[in-house]
Amino acid sequence: MRWIFRLIGLVILVAAILIGALFFLPGARIAAIAADQITRATGREVTLSGDTRISLYPVLGVATGAVEIANADWSGAGPMLRADSLKIGVRPVALFGGDIRITGLEIAAPEIRLERAADGRVNWELGVDGVAPSGQETDGSAPATSQRLALTLDRALVTGARLTYTDHAAGTVEELRDLDLDLRWPEYDGTADFEASFSRGGGPVSVTGRVEQVGRFLDGAVTAVAATLETAGGQVAFDGRAGVQPQMQGRLGLDLGDTGAFLGNLGMAGASLPEGMGQAVKAGATVTVTEAMNLSVRDLNLQVGGNTLTGAADVALAGDVPRFNAQIAAGALDLSRLGGGDTARTDAGGAAAGWSQAPIDAGALALANGEMAFTADSIDLGDLKLGRTRTLMTLDRSRAVFDLREVRGYDGLVTGEFVVNNRSGLSVGGSLRAEGLDMERFLTDAAGITRFSTKAGGTLNFLGIGNSTDAIMKSLSGDGRFETGRGVISGIDLDRLMRAGDVTGGTTIFDAMSASFTMEGGNLRNDDLVMRLPLIRAEGTGRIGLGARDIDYLFTPVLLEGETSRGLAIPVRIRGPWESPRIVPDLEKAIDMNLDAEREKAEERLEQEVRDRLDIAPEEGQNLEDAAKDKIEDRAKRELRKLFE
Repeated sequence: MRWIFRLIGLVILVAAILIGALFFLPGARIAAIAADQITRATGREVTLSGDTRISLYPVLGVATGAVEIANADWSGAGPMLRADSLKIGVRPVALFGGDIRITGLEIAAPEIRLERAADGRVNWELGVDGVAPSGQETDGSAPATSQRLALTLDRALVTGARLTYTDHAAGTVEELRDLDLDLRWPEYDGTADFEASFSRGGGPVSVTGRVEQVGRFLDGAVTAVAATLETAGGQVAFDGRAGVQPQMQGRLGLDLGDTGAFLGNLGMAGASLPEGMGQAVKAGATVTVTEAMNLSVRDLNLQVGGNTLTGAADVALAGDVPRFNAQIAAGALDLSRLGGGDTARTDAGGAAAGWSQAPIDAGALALANGEMAFTADSIDLGDLKLGRTRTLMTLDRSRAVFDLREVRGYDGLVTGEFVVNNRSGLSVGGSLRAEGLDMERFLTDAAGITRFSTKAGGTLNFLGIGNSTDAIMKSLSGDGRFETGRGVISGIDLDRLMRAGDVTGGTTIFDAMSASFTMEGGNLRNDDLVMRLPLIRAEGTGRIGLGARDIDYLFTPVLLEGETSRGLAIPVRIRGPWESPRIVPDLEKAIDMNLDAEREKAEERLEQEVRDRLDIAPEEGQNLEDAAKDKIEDRAKRELRKLFE
């Protein structure tokens, strides 16, 4: 039993010596021990200046004046960390070597400088065997290995910090102000909980979260991480696994009630999103990020502007701009608020005054390159209503090409190509084919024209240039052709007009119509319109102002053979704004056309009578007048010869 008592006595003696040493150890000694331990653990020189005060109760610790941690030797920006004061609480065993068990850490008003060199080195890589603090290998005899920081924090408080991140390769500097941090990390390989807040020029931003197995996380392993970023306007949350490389995999969620305010508080002030196109966003997705900065998004569910989109995407983030490959699907997609409804302007009295002159910002076309396959059950564009839609969009250096594989709408099908190009000013163009379109509904939605009802198909090649709808419509050029089946024109009854000259309204039913056209300077020109009716053939020629939203068109119906007024033509002039064109018969043109016809008939009858009476038969290539002269000359010669017989 004696060895037990001797052992207990030895423990008591050691404890007494330790406790007695604490009362006689100077503050400078404690500061030197802390600085030396941190220097050896991080590989960076630590400087503690000012008065150093010892605290024995209730927590053993030390408080210092200003503190500095040196930067990487390739940086010329000054210390990596500088603070006005530092308070450290430790357990007694830390005074005699071994692991540093910090029970409390407080840093006041630190300035933290994080830097990435042009060659990719970073100044926050610390404590790596075989690698100098600057990130350069000291020798090539052995590969660099991770050295664990023998450090834990029961609680760390950082208040009033200013953090700057400088990327020398990109030439960018980002800054966080008023940074506060509350970190609890009781075990090196245990869990760390943190709460932080900062400002980037807007409202305050808070970040809360948890990191499992912190030691492994610091050693470069991927561990469980959960974090939530919240500010005025919404929040972003992540729950999954992540590493410092960076690497991550997990579920990412967004709930933004005011996207503009949210982005503004993150330092993206001035972000203005169209109504219904991101002012409020709710989304969830499984996200994976690799060391090569490749982003994978799966099980995407995005709710924006009352619309729900699902899909997946792969994005390469390492290039100058992101490159993506995505597949997105939507149900009933409402984009009616994207253009603010009707694209036509109105004057003070509510009358139509032309296309919208609001500038179109197409700068987003430069943000990425890639391809996206898109499908939707229906699309409401405000002016136009589309059905089932399948398209492949290719975006390359501010030029988006939409391969329209299937666009259903107005009972018809549209295919072809549509291009939006913003490389040197905005332009839109394309080559489209349509079949089976309900023209009454289509023209009503697209141009406010309600008088034309039929099914149509055709082709269209077009190009428009300008930074507003008004400029684009007034610059349209191209060509096209269309053909229709049976249809109706409201506002005029051609049959009643031809029979009785009645222009008081009614409808015209036609069997078919076809025409080709050209466009230049926002004006559509057609000279070969042909319309077939049961007893009438109609032709048309004129101008339709796509930019000015007006029309000046001459429509000429002619009664076909079988009517008592055979060949009678009464041209109809359609002139005025699209919303209320005047449709009136062109009497002057009618008189000219019909008198010309009668004149030709009279001339034919007279020529025939001359032939009969003079018994003239013109030779090939000879007109009637010359033949008559020859006939009269021959007769005169014969009569003269009789005088001398």
